[in-house]
Parts: sequence; structure tokens; C-alpha cells
Amino acid sequence: MRTISHEELYTAVSNLVVQANFNLPDHVYQALSTMHSSEKKPLAKETLHILLQNATIAATKHIPLCQDCGSVIVFLQIGTGVTIDGNPEEIINTAVADTYRSHYLRSSIVKDPLFDRTNTGTNTPVFIHTDIVEGDSLAITVYIKGGGSENMSSLSMFTPTADIEQIIDYIVATVKQAGPNPCPPLFLGIGIGGTADVAMLNAKKAVLQKEPHPNEEYRRLEEVILQRCNTTGVGPLGFGGNNTVATVRIKEATTHIATLPVSLNLNCHSLRYRSTIL
Repeated sequence: MRTISHEELYTAVSNLVVQANFNLPDHVYQALSTMHSSEKKPLAKETLHILLQNATIAATKHIPLCQDCGSVIVFLQIGTGVTIDGNPEEIINTAVADTYRSHYLRSSIVKDPLFDRTNTGTNTPVFIHTDIVEGDSLAITVYIKGGGSENMSSLSMFTPTADIEQIIDYIVATVKQAGPNPCPPLFLGIGIGGTADVAMLNAKKAVLQKEPHPNEEYRRLEEVILQRCNTTGVGPLGFGGNNTVATVRIKEATTHIATLPVSLNLNCHSLRYRSTIL
């Protein structure tokens, strides 16, 4: 049995928070660059140029990619051969609070959704999701999700009689209706199957996948949805053009014979996350 120390976990989470808030992942920057090259509308092209400039300035001058430093979502994959020296939730929350304070990142978490919307002042508690896997390692992903795009999240409980075209229509209509609110071009995560809560969580996980779906049918579906979304005319930050969505990623799950949940995680142009393995 391998033990991961309090200090190892704390340091790893702190480093990931910094990387996610100040540096776009390479594939995200490349996706924006590719859209800039293909964009036909001058205003949309200029908008994409500014978004690329923003990413460069954030990295070189250590300025947050966005003034909304988001909710912190942490995904843990804990190997069965691993123990952690201490309570991982306490360690993660402390690391996030300390790092947000020391790097002057905006705190955006309130104590209660209805009756006490007082800022906690620490951007905690963190939203932590844990999977137990085989092995003797601990995989950590820190995902920063802004409020504007989170407000555009969507869930539709289809019945199994729904065909794929109806699902595509729902997705495209949701992206079009969201318009400029989630700050496109979007990175779109789609959860299909499971229960309502599983589908929503899988939409979060899906958007973090770098590569298209390994299954040919799902990969083709991702491509169709991407093409259709990019005909909506929403464009970068809602200024029109042919680049509304950068990538589409799907994560499916087994489901009940009577259900077909489909959930959407619309992430803004600044897809902020970082991962490591201890």
C-alpha cells in the first residue's frame, strides 16, 4: 500500500489551481488558433485574435485568464493501492483557499444559495468528485468553471423512443438560445445516459477529453453536432461568424430501459483545467 502525504496532495492541488487559472492548455489554445484561421467574418476573426492575445497576456504577465475565477471542481481517481495521509477533502479545500488568497484570484462562492449569499472569501468549498480505480496512483484534475457558462447548462430527459435527430436538434437549439451568454466559442461536453445526475456529471467530464470519442458512431455524432452548431451564426462572443463551438465531446453511460437523459455542459472559450498523477 502506497501512502501519499498531506504535503504532496496540497502542493499538487495548489500547482494545478495556478496553472489552470493562468495558462490555457495547449490544445485549447490551438483550437482557438485554428478557428481564427478559418473564420470568415472580420469582426468574429478580430474577436478570436483578441481571445488569443488574452491567453498570451495571462501566461506571460501572470494575470488570470478571466476575472471570473470560477467554481473549483476537482476530479480524483484514487487507486485501490493508495492511502492519503489525512482527509483529502480538507487538504484540497485548504490548498484552494490558500492559493486563491496568495495569487489574488477572485472568490466567487457564497455560503448558501438562497438565504445567506455571503461570499465565503476563500472560493471554497470545492466541488469534489471521486472515483476508485485499480492501481497505486492518484490522478487529480482541477477544473475551473465560470458562472456565466454554468448558467447555460441544460438537461433533457428524453424517452427511448427519441431518435438521434431529435437529440441533435435539442443540442443545437440550446447552443443557439444561449447566444453570447456562455462566452463562445464553446467547448461543449455532452453526457448521455445514466440517471439525470450522472448525465450532468459526465457532461463535465466529457468537456475535459482532449481527443474525439474512440467509438466510431459517437465520434461521427460529435462531428455532426459540431457542424450543426457552427451553422447557428452565434459566433465568437455572439458577434456572428462560422465558429460558435470549438469541440464537442460525448461521455455515455448505461441507463434504465425507460430513460434517455441528455445533458449539456457549455464551457466558455477559456477552458481552464489541469491534471496530474501522483
